[in-house]
Amino acid sequence: MRRPIDSLFGRLVVLVIGVLVLSHVAWFTVIRLERDQTQTRYAVEEAAFLVDAVRQHIANSPDQPLPSSVRVVEPSSPDVPKPFTDVDTNRMPASFGRFIDDLRDRLPDGTDVRVGEPGGPPRLWVRGAKDANWIVVPVQPLRPPRSRDRMLLWLAIIFSTAVMAALFAAWQLQTPLRSLAQAVGRFGRGEPTPPVPERGPRELRQLTHGFNQMVREVEQTESDRAVMLAGVAHDLKTPLARLRLRAEMMDEAKVRDGVVRDVDSMAHIVDQFLVFAHDGADRSEPAEVDQQCERIVRSYRAVTVGAPSVQTRLTAGRDFALPAATLDRLLSNLLDNAHAYGAPPIVIETLRGANGWILRVMDSGSGIAAQDLIKASRPFVRLDPARGGSGHSGLGLAIVERLVRRAGGECDIRNREEGGLQITMTFPFDVVARSAEMLHGDELHEARMM
Repeated sequence: MRRPIDSLFGRLVVLVIGVLVLSHVAWFTVIRLERDQTQTRYAVEEAAFLVDAVRQHIANSPDQPLPSSVRVVEPSSPDVPKPFTDVDTNRMPASFGRFIDDLRDRLPDGTDVRVGEPGGPPRLWVRGAKDANWIVVPVQPLRPPRSRDRMLLWLAIIFSTAVMAALFAAWQLQTPLRSLAQAVGRFGRGEPTPPVPERGPRELRQLTHGFNQMVREVEQTESDRAVMLAGVAHDLKTPLARLRLRAEMMDEAKVRDGVVRDVDSMAHIVDQFLVFAHDGADRSEPAEVDQQCERIVRSYRAVTVGAPSVQTRLTAGRDFALPAATLDRLLSNLLDNAHAYGAPPIVIETLRGANGWILRVMDSGSGIAAQDLIKASRPFVRLDPARGGSGHSGLGLAIVERLVRRAGGECDIRNREEGGLQITMTFPFDVVARSAEMLHGDELHEARMM
């Protein structure tokens, strides 16, 4: 099961949203704290200004009346509030307590600050060391911070806009990387790989340019090699045909049979060269793999002298279909390889796997040495030098792997625990589905026409 967080886009989304959430929460917290402190500082400065204004008024214009919200009270008045106690301080709201402390720090040393009795308008009673009377001024009410206000709305709008912009930027970065990853996958499977558009940051453009250049060089090298192999193989067919004709005209049967066998071995090698050099897509009609396997096994038993026992375990059903020519070449090469190097019985198996349809060919021989398994599918590699004269060029498994990859599948070569070699070819469901639709669509069309 694919997990979205495993992709580059998914991880960028998680990273971007996480960073934005942390930054916005920090920003909101700082703004709230700063707003509370600003409100407290403003109230402190306002109260200090009023107290100074009253003092100046008393000093300069004692005969002029004071504003109605401000008054001067004698120390002996019963209205003077009592000093703060620890209990009063604990009962006081935290914001108001900070306001009183900041106001005392703002006013000169020795200034007594008290708060009016609860129940009436909030008032401050201030008396400095040089003041004869108490100065009573109103207090600007400190609003407690609200849990929901317009800041949250603006925060949500800014956060949503930032997330959408960040996701768009992540998508713009992820798109060329995904295209490059898909192209690498196609190139690894041997499928045609068109040039990838060079988009994105400079480093990504450089990487894409290098990949496109590598693909062009590899394709040119493969094309040159295919042309060379096809040319050599094609040119050898005519002299081989003449050699066989002359061998058939020999009088001595023993020499004639030996020359004919050598010519046949050379012709088989030439045919393998031609198959390996063929680099075009298989345009043959699709066929049901189970039925085609049965037909190929019957033909193999009929035409191959001394063919070993071949068993079939075909359980895939009608939905497993592949191009007929590709399937013929796969099984022919694998059966020839098992006949030459393996031991009976040879088993051909089809089944539905977890990741795709499986075609498997097994023999009961000695298998391949563990250190040679990785070289088994390389072209022109013969693991046993003594096999060079038996009509084999080291292309059998290389042809199989190339055909499987060209059909969109994967090939796995390993030894069996019971003994012998096992070649497992896995074809993804979506790749096989196209062939199956072509096959069953044609059958349905023919049934309707009848």
